[in-house]
Amino acid sequence: MAATIKIGNTEIGAGQPVYIVGEIGINHNGDIEVVKKLVDIAASTGLNAVKFQKRTPELCVPRDQWDIERDTPWGVMKYIDYRYKVEFDESEYQEISDYCAAKGVDWFASPWDEEAVDFLEKFDIPCYKIASASITDIAMLEKIRSIGRPVIMSTGMSTMDEIRAGVHALGHDNLLICHSTSAYPCNPTELNLKMIGTLAKEFDVPIGYSGHEIGLSTTVAATVLGACLVERHVTLSRAMWGSDQAASVEPQGVAQLVRDIRVVEAAMGDGVKKVYDSEIGVMQKLRRTPSGQGD
Repeated sequence: MAATIKIGNTEIGAGQPVYIVGEIGINHNGDIEVVKKLVDIAASTGLNAVKFQKRTPELCVPRDQWDIERDTPWGVMKYIDYRYKVEFDESEYQEISDYCAAKGVDWFASPWDEEAVDFLEKFDIPCYKIASASITDIAMLEKIRSIGRPVIMSTGMSTMDEIRAGVHALGHDNLLICHSTSAYPCNPTELNLKMIGTLAKEFDVPIGYSGHEIGLSTTVAATVLGACLVERHVTLSRAMWGSDQAASVEPQGVAQLVRDIRVVEAAMGDGVKKVYDSEIGVMQKLRRTPSGQGD
């Protein structure tokens, strides 16, 4: 695996602690108080960062879908109006930014269009995240590359050729690639965690994992397979309204995920066989033949 990249004040890569991201996305349903509660959870459980999604609705929603009526938390409304309901404006993002800083939690976002990139540049975000849906948006990728911030690129619903094209557009410098499968929730048989090794072998950059499964064990397993960053959607309750809620992790699960990843990190060791002090007494009690005296 390649050298580390730096997000904020944190080095990410081989030999470094796993960087753990809580994807708030649009699970806030347009309520900044929900965001603050999730940031509080991030701070109290040890998440390194929270992530959002930033769209310019009239650019991201196909024109033929604007007037389609949808059920929403605010009642039935046109889809384009709903998309605006779950977007925060500049003053709200400034409030979020200040709140995250006060809590010691990094924040960044996935822009879904070039105007969203311009919007996010109003804030000193530590990196950009390329959503799986945007990996083929070469113009936006090239725009982000020109800015020079670190980039995390997800690879769900993408072929290897599309991943290679995305890497070519972004360049290898300051890039981290996340293996992902874009199903919500994702069946464990489609997680394909061995892709972490495949990506590490082909691309000389750090590799992470963005999971959308139910449960935590497979995300922990991803770190054993070499993921140096993991991202999971987080929510106050999976019963809340929204398409991402079912694949999200509730507060108690977030705490367990962070704890389990840190335990596994400590358990990995250095791969050098040794006799630990804690084994000496057991060895003296149970070993019949001292070392070097047997056949």
